[in-house]
Parts: sequence; C-alpha cells; structure tokens
Amino acid sequence: MRTISSILTTALVAGTLLSGCSDSAGNGPQGASPDPGQPSQSQQEGGKTPVASDPGEKGETPAAQSTGGNAAPPVTPGDKPAEEPKTVSKPEPPKSGLPAAEQPKPEQPQAEPPKTEPPKEPAKPTAADQKAVSWYYMKKKKGEVPGFPAETKQLKPEQKAVWIGKENTVYLTIDVGGELLDYETLLKSLKDNEVKATFFVTGYNLKNNPDYIKLLLEEGHTVGNHSITHKDFTTLTDDQVKKEVADYEKLYKDITGQEPVKFFRFPYGKYSMHLLTLMSDLGYTSYFWSTAMKDWEPRKNGAEDAFNDVTGNVHDGNIILMHQASKENIEAMDRILKEIKKDGYKFGTLDELQK
Repeated sequence: MRTISSILTTALVAGTLLSGCSDSAGNGPQGASPDPGQPSQSQQEGGKTPVASDPGEKGETPAAQSTGGNAAPPVTPGDKPAEEPKTVSKPEPPKSGLPAAEQPKPEQPQAEPPKTEPPKEPAKPTAADQKAVSWYYMKKKKGEVPGFPAETKQLKPEQKAVWIGKENTVYLTIDVGGELLDYETLLKSLKDNEVKATFFVTGYNLKNNPDYIKLLLEEGHTVGNHSITHKDFTTLTDDQVKKEVADYEKLYKDITGQEPVKFFRFPYGKYSMHLLTLMSDLGYTSYFWSTAMKDWEPRKNGAEDAFNDVTGNVHDGNIILMHQASKENIEAMDRILKEIKKDGYKFGTLDELQK
C-alpha cells in the first residue's frame, strides 16, 4: 500500500510541475531563452524547474512534434532502451538436399571435336605404274648372287616384294598349278632331308585336292596364294584382282579352317608396279625367285638336267622355284637337297623374309 501511495504522490507532483511550467511559459517574453547563469523568476518564486519549449509552437514539446502530438513515455533511472535483436543469417541449405561435398558439380562445356578432313582418294596409277613386267634374273657363277631387273631399284618401302634371302640360307618353293604326280615321293624326300617348303597352290588344285592341302599343312609346310584361275594379273582390273584374292582366301579357309598366310606369287611371274602396291595393300608379300628353269617342259636329260640347273646356281639367299608337275624335279629332289647341304647351306622358310 505504501508503494502505491508513493507512486500516486509522485504522479500528482509531476502534474503540478507541468502545469506551472505551462503558466510561466505563457507569461515570459517571446523568443527569450533563460540565461543559464541567472536564476529565472520561476526559480525565485517557487523553486520550480522550467521545461524548455519550441519557440515556434507554444506548449508543444519537440517530442510531441515528431510523434504527431503523443509524448514519449518517461524514462526512469536504471532503465535501458531495448536493443533490437540481431539477426544471424543462416547458410542456405543445398537445393538438392545433399551435403555440399556431395553436390553434383556443374557440367563443364564440352569441347567440340576437331574437324577431320574426309580421306583423300588414292592417286590413280600412271601408265608407267601399270606397265607389265616379267620377272627374270641374270645367272652368274655358282655361289654368286644373280643380277635382278632394274625395276627392283624403283620399289618403294610400302611395296612388299622379296626375291633374295639371307646369307648362307636357301629357300625351296614349289608351284602347284598342274598335276600333282607322285607327291608321296616328293614329300618323302622333303621329310628325309628335314626341309620345309612353301607350296604356291592355284585355286584349281586347292578345290580338287583338299586332302593334299591338309597333308602339306600336317607335315609342316606352308601353302601360299597362287591365285584362283592362274590368269595373267596384268590383264585384269583391280576389282578382278581383288576377287581372285578374296575367292582364294575363302576357299582356303573353308578347306583348312585356318586363315591363309599372306604369301603371294604372280602367275607367270608377270606383274606391274601398281600390282605390287595393290597386293601390298591387301596385306600380301609377293615372292619372286633367284633360281628357276623350264621344268614345265620335258627335260632332255631327265632328272640330271633338274639336278644341274639347281645345284649349279646355288648362292646365299637363294629362292628356288620348282614346279610339282615336273616328274624330273620329283625324281631329282632327294639328290638336290643333299647336295645343297653338302655345299654348306641350310634351308630356311619364307616367313623369315615376310614384310
């Protein structure tokens, strides 16, 4: 109760003071401000403290002006003005709901692939490239490497052709374009002398003697491509040449179940620089020779002619061409192989020379 009485008494005193200030302001001179060094008349009369007022508007305090006429509530000692709460900005959560570390990275713009020019068409062969050439060699003394056509010096690295082998080595090749004759005697001579040969077989014998082809492979020999029809390739178009090769490959695979080796021999030894390039592009190495004879004709002196023709021209890297259709070759084979070894040479295989 005492507290309530004190509050009421304080309120009455404050009201009296405000009333007195209003009266004194109306009686004083307009525009004059009290001198802080001299007591005012109100102080002398009643000891009351005047409240400063705006000289422009009587009886209206600046606070009332700024708030539209409503006075600000009194501030009691010890009260502090309320501070506005500080707002703390929170990091925005990832839009996808995943932790920041697992957020998908923005896609990088993909660089445009480099522009590639369309492949150029191969240059058309010139008349010189298509000129028909027959393979030959120039025989020298026994033990000396023969001379070869001038065209061999014009060959480019990409034109895969072989006509001579390695030092102290001889390579036996047998063309199978005609009759097989006594092939059992032939294979026995090779086996007895431990010689492996390469048989260049035509499509005719490939198709009509499949068991013989399989036998050659079983005994460790190699079968090369001698074309399907044994035609002169210089008289064929490129498409016809490709068909000869493709038909041979298909037939060989049908018979043996194996991929053919890429060994080729031109029928009749007739070729051109363009044909060498074409066969190389088809993956083949073309094999020529450094010893041959007219063994497709009957020999005057029988097997003796075959023996002398081969052994009389033996040399380092010698690639020998013989035809299976010659009975004289078959009869002389055992003697030929033994004589070559006696002269100090060893037999190799064409795969050692493949390009």
